[in-house]
Amino acid sequence: MRLHPAPIRYTLLATFCWQRQQEVIDELVELLIRIVHRISVRAEKKVVKELLSDLQRVHGKTTLLFKLAAAVLEHPRGIVNEVLYPIVGEPTLAALVQEYRAQGPAYRHQVHTLIRSSYSHHYRRMLPLILDALTFRSNNAAYQPVIDALAWLRGHRESHQQSVACTDVPIEGVIRPQMQEMLIETGPDGTKRMDRMNYEICVLQALRERLRCKEIWVPGAARYRNPDDDVPADFHQQRAAYYQALHLPEDAETFITGVQQAMLDALSTFHEGLPSNPKVKLRLRGKNRIHLSPLEPQPEPPHLRALKAEVLRRWPMTSLLDMLKETDLRVGFTEAFHSLATREILGGETRQPRLLRCLYGLGTNAGLKRMVAPHEGISYAHLLYIRRRFIQKDALREAIRRVVNATLAIRAPEIWGEGTTACAADSKVFGAWDQNLMTEWHARYHTDGVKVYWHTDMKAACIYSQLKRCNASEVAAMIEGVLRHCTAMEVDRQYVDSHGQSTIGFAMCHLLGFALMPRLKALASQKLYRPVTGRPDDYPNLAPILTRPIRWELIRQQYDEMVKYATALRLGTADADTLLKRFTRDNLQHPTYQALVELGKAIKTVFLCRYLHDEALRCEVNEGLNVVENWNSANDFIFYGKSGEVATNRLEDQEIAVLSLHLVQACLVYINTLMLQQVLDEPPWLEKMTPEDYRALTPLIYHHVNPYGVFELDMQKRLVLDPVSVCRVLKLDRKKVFTAK
Repeated sequence: MRLHPAPIRYTLLATFCWQRQQEVIDELVELLIRIVHRISVRAEKKVVKELLSDLQRVHGKTTLLFKLAAAVLEHPRGIVNEVLYPIVGEPTLAALVQEYRAQGPAYRHQVHTLIRSSYSHHYRRMLPLILDALTFRSNNAAYQPVIDALAWLRGHRESHQQSVACTDVPIEGVIRPQMQEMLIETGPDGTKRMDRMNYEICVLQALRERLRCKEIWVPGAARYRNPDDDVPADFHQQRAAYYQALHLPEDAETFITGVQQAMLDALSTFHEGLPSNPKVKLRLRGKNRIHLSPLEPQPEPPHLRALKAEVLRRWPMTSLLDMLKETDLRVGFTEAFHSLATREILGGETRQPRLLRCLYGLGTNAGLKRMVAPHEGISYAHLLYIRRRFIQKDALREAIRRVVNATLAIRAPEIWGEGTTACAADSKVFGAWDQNLMTEWHARYHTDGVKVYWHTDMKAACIYSQLKRCNASEVAAMIEGVLRHCTAMEVDRQYVDSHGQSTIGFAMCHLLGFALMPRLKALASQKLYRPVTGRPDDYPNLAPILTRPIRWELIRQQYDEMVKYATALRLGTADADTLLKRFTRDNLQHPTYQALVELGKAIKTVFLCRYLHDEALRCEVNEGLNVVENWNSANDFIFYGKSGEVATNRLEDQEIAVLSLHLVQACLVYINTLMLQQVLDEPPWLEKMTPEDYRALTPLIYHHVNPYGVFELDMQKRLVLDPVSVCRVLKLDRKKVFTAK
């Protein structure tokens, strides 16, 4: 930066500091949210563990109560241990008391006691420092009491008073009603007071809930900035253009009529076909009322194994680096990499092999030092120069786009079928160093790491990849990938697993113009919603899983606001993860959230009817998710260096490593597509192929690939080493010998 003139230097420095300040503020807010959450979760886990260790469920409590009452009436002046214990027994009475404490207010009291102890002994020393570093704002008057409570805490930081009068601090909107009954005490003079430390805990819990849904925001932040900045400011001026871009009608009634008709058609089709559907049964009782028979195994491809063997015979142990090189010679993706300096000195012939070696070292996680080639005049310093000057995130995305588009262009329709518009998405967790702001503990996999979210088409062409935190929303990542992939593919169907879908996700996907098709883990407990009111006798075959009608009035009132947020997602005024934070269960009263939930339930009802009625659709969803699972398994084969762990603490380097892996794996798919097509172009092989072979054919194979390099063993060649040291043989002092010389 010092080499630039002063105007450029100071502009770059100011931009860097501004961006870093946003990141620091965001991380402070995340830290505050995690700490407050951790205090509550640890206390709840400890109380539940203690209760479960002592809890013994007592059955027949009504009978026991009758026996106790009868004994008391018969012996009103008797002694307890002589009258009651012989009838019920002391252990049973103790179990009754323990069970009541586990279910009633005593449980909340124990949890709060532990929270208070943890907060007073440890967290109270650090949380005020975080609060002092942040400024909180709210655009909603309903949450102003939390802002006022924070101001009161800041103004009375040095005060030593143990309790506060409820008339001096905000109570409503800060403390939950059930907690008010437990924490507020009435004094002898009738004044209501509250322990100050309890009040601080309640304020922090309320602040966490409002921060998560961005009803309270922080100036200077990026993810937790003013939510009004997340949506386009000119929406009302450009309303017609934005509706046209989303292919949505401007009239809410027209939109609602279309959704209602889709629900009527889907419910009618499912209702009429259910009696003749042997794979789907509806139970009349219980929580899990939908019984869906598993999919039957599809026929084994008869010639696919022989086809893979032929590929191995023709191209035995093909170097993965050669695949990367061949793809570049055909596609020219290295032309997307330009120097960050003001001029480029290296010629193309010199830069290209160095770029390929750098990309291969990063994509396999082997590192740059393992890519050094002294016989070609390539040193580690040369590769490090290329890495710092040429390999950037935007250049990698452009290179990936070129390779994926080339793969889509070279596909032979008679082998791979016509161009698909369906995409599957799933995440994979990679181990990563933990001294950074990205690595987190994954609750399902029980490991530290980062999450990479992949989007692949039905023939293993990965169109987009994202590096995410482990607790980041997969629904937001799914939407982000469909909108930002920038390849030639047009996505109109998106397959995900249970973690990639939600009610809000169904609504947003419908507004953005593509269908969300998940494979639901909790399918048995799903419900279908009615399209109209006042017709409870419609669809008698579906009665066990039908519930209330959709509240169309909410959608009608909030139609403009829903389209505004969908437009923000399309334009990228805010990333999907940040935007969807507003629509969580912590913000149930938000009218747009309620309208999105109703729309999502309507669209989900349409999907469930189609999914349960059509077995071919279930096979299609399952096949798409198997493709992305196969892509995840290939990650381990290619990203083998350093035990597959992202060995860096810099966010930029982590993103570069993931994108390099994406590029190398995309090149593998490109070359395999050419290899398979070359074999199948021959009439003998083309005549052998059956529909089952075409169905299971995939270019993501690597049994014929060698990612590790060449290992040569020449028994006649020896290492050039000096003879055995004379000093060591004669046990002489090396220092004296060399001094004598």
